[in-house]
Amino acid sequence: MKIGITCYPTYGGSGAVATELGLALAERGHEIHFISYDQPFRLRGFRERVFFHEVEMDDYPLFEHPPYTLALAVALHDTARKHQLDVVHMHYAIPHAASAYLAKQMLAPERPLKIVTTLHGTDITLVGVHPSFHAITRFSILESDGLSAVSEYLRDETVRGFSVPKNRIDVIPNFIDTELWRPDREPCHRAKLAPGGEKIIMHVSNFRAVKRVSDAVEIFSRIVQKVPSRLVLVGDGPDRPRVLQRAVDLGVQDQVLFLGKHASVDELLSCADLFLLPSGSESFGLAALEAMACGAPVVASRVGGLPEVVDDGVTGFLFDIGAVDQMAEAGVRILTDEALHRSLAEAGRRVAKERYSVDVVVPLYEALYERVIGAR
Repeated sequence: MKIGITCYPTYGGSGAVATELGLALAERGHEIHFISYDQPFRLRGFRERVFFHEVEMDDYPLFEHPPYTLALAVALHDTARKHQLDVVHMHYAIPHAASAYLAKQMLAPERPLKIVTTLHGTDITLVGVHPSFHAITRFSILESDGLSAVSEYLRDETVRGFSVPKNRIDVIPNFIDTELWRPDREPCHRAKLAPGGEKIIMHVSNFRAVKRVSDAVEIFSRIVQKVPSRLVLVGDGPDRPRVLQRAVDLGVQDQVLFLGKHASVDELLSCADLFLLPSGSESFGLAALEAMACGAPVVASRVGGLPEVVDDGVTGFLFDIGAVDQMAEAGVRILTDEALHRSLAEAGRRVAKERYSVDVVVPLYEALYERVIGAR
């Protein structure tokens, strides 16, 4: 198949999954065309059967904001026409699915173009439900030829918020390459991250308010009183100044290492003894899955799709949003009980391989493409 993929290329779960999906599909013999305003951050180096098409936009004084939705529609149309794409796969409903609909209509006189849209989270739970976007989001979803959501939770939210028939949405979870995300990665950075031999507690996110990164600092400040440890923060975003200030206020700034955005998170997570994800909302929790694959037990919020990923008491522990005292107690228990840590780590690795590996999940997308294309 010839498949076009559009995603947000910046640091975040939807862009990461979309890019990894394209690369995995190319490995399986498909021709993949990424179409976006910038090269996806995980698209590095030459890959056979993988192409990138940059959406071109010129500044024009009449436009206060560049009309990206229209420029993307043109790029999708031109790429589909030139390369005879069978399907375009839109990751994140707004504005990508709307642009794909325009491209489909533009191409209709010549040949059909099928649209698959994957719903990732805030496109449904935050952006899409806003009155300014609700109608166009619902229209774009319903006009897609195939739909998928990354969790049962997100499918249910889409049905509830947009009156989309439940049987129209396939649940296809996020996935990872478990040969890349694994506990024994080399080189090992443990000596640099924790030069004193401390336990390594890690958090990875885009530092938005919904991630509640300050809660991770709160949890760490309680754990470090009982267990010599270091908190490694990976990622960046608008909450960074507030998080760093909270570390200062709690007197743990010397034990908190802020790494910013990092291209090789897999190398870092393989060093983690504990992973914290105290989010206020998670449609799936890709970072938790990556941690599990790397053998790091997870302490997280019982919210959204996280209970579908983290088996409470088996691969980690889940608590109510903001329950920093309970999360800290669980963290201390995990870090001081070697048998418990080993049990959680082994179970997390096993779940990642059995439920969320490339070989398990990517064929589900191939089946969706084939069904959509066959509907011609």
